[in-house]
Amino acid sequence: MTENIRIKIINKSGHALPSYETTASAGMDLRAHIDAPIVLQPLERIIVKTGLFIELPVGYEAQVRPRSGLAAKKGITVANAPGTIDADYRGEIGVILINLSKEAYTIENGERVAQMVIAKHERALWEEVSELSQTSRGAGGFGSTGVK
Repeated sequence: MTENIRIKIINKSGHALPSYETTASAGMDLRAHIDAPIVLQPLERIIVKTGLFIELPVGYEAQVRPRSGLAAKKGITVANAPGTIDADYRGEIGVILINLSKEAYTIENGERVAQMVIAKHERALWEEVSELSQTSRGAGGFGSTGVK
């Protein structure tokens, strides 16, 4: 069973609050809060406002991620996926959408444009050293473990 945390939210959108669609969902859909439809041209990006403002507890972040169906079917994705909303941010949540398809796409008010996942995170303290421990992978990077 997962832990539930309380998060303060202001909703100026007129749409329902983000919610989990199923009992096992990790993300909640974010809806566009726009005055008029927006036509997103191929390779164009835009910040779509949501009308939502949140106050996360310290030690948590909200990750803004693409909706898989919108990405797979229409080529619309989140440009900085995942986008991070820090616990000290108090502005309106915006979603940076980009159209990776060859066709224009129209975003409507209230449309589900992204999903948001609330996650705990750690903070790091750097410890400068002169060498790192050895591993079997070593410095092997991009693709070094093979494709199959």
